[in-house]
Amino acid sequence: MTLYRITPVPKPRMTQRDKWQKRPSVLRYRAFKDQVRLRRVVLDPPCRVVFWMPMPASWPEAKKAKLDGTPHLQRPDNDNLQKALLDAVHLDDSHVWSIHAEKRWARKAGIEIELTGDPCRVCGCTDEDCSQCVEKTGAPCAWVEPGLCSACV
Repeated sequence: MTLYRITPVPKPRMTQRDKWQKRPSVLRYRAFKDQVRLRRVVLDPPCRVVFWMPMPASWPEAKKAKLDGTPHLQRPDNDNLQKALLDAVHLDDSHVWSIHAEKRWARKAGIEIELTGDPCRVCGCTDEDCSQCVEKTGAPCAWVEPGLCSACV
């Protein structure tokens, strides 16, 4: 699991005028994409993404304490946050087949990404536990292709 301290920004509806008329929402989106690329965010399916949405500074401390970590049930929409992240990470995101995404309130904004690769179809090892492969080969395995580790080739 990796936490990137980047404030999530939704993808705006783009128009031809956005090439010359610099709307604030488009400028925020482009700055977001630059931050994601600068930090070399990795997003390979299947994965779990949590958009940690910042709480307004004007909120009282009691309200912040109550809502910290709870689901964010207002705009921006989850799908627009996903679109912005996918567009920033991949030139062509048609190969992305599975993302579990949620948005939650947080005192500090960020994007948390957990790569949840499928287990090996032969031995059942995962990214978190390849103890069977270490016992069998004496070394940790690596992924040869989705669903197949190097110890089972």
